Amino acid sequence: MRDIKLIFCGLCIVLLAFVSASAQQQPQSDPFAGNLFPPELIMQHQQAIGLSEEQKNFVKTELQKAQIRLTELQWGLQEEVEKLSASVKQDQVDESLALTQLDKVLAIEREIKRTHIGLLLRIKNKLTTAQLARLREITNKTRG
Repeated sequence: MRDIKLIFCGLCIVLLAFVSASAQQQPQSDPFAGNLFPPELIMQHQQAIGLSEEQKNFVKTELQKAQIRLTELQWGLQEEVEKLSASVKQDQVDESLALTQLDKVLAIEREIKRTHIGLLLRIKNKLTTAQLARLREITNKTRG
């Protein structure tokens, strides 16, 4: 009985050390920070960055196109996730079928991310170097 208590205490110590080490690790930084800016941030600071009327219209138009596409993708994702969920509820899962369905889910998720990043890239390419620098200043102030 004493051996079991010692083993249990040892495992608790190892677990606490692991949790402590995990908590001390820095979260991964955003690889896009300072390089890509959400449309909401741009529009929120449109006067501060000197956004032209043409640029405002471009951002609005691109955002509307992306929202339509993302809505379609979200509906498709929900449908495919539902199918995947149904396939894994079985007592005996057809692995090949489930993995094929997972591939469909992952493909839609990839397209959602691609749509988001594409939007941010198109918007960035419409901004001037000075506007980008000003947005970096704004985001650095809010983070720091």
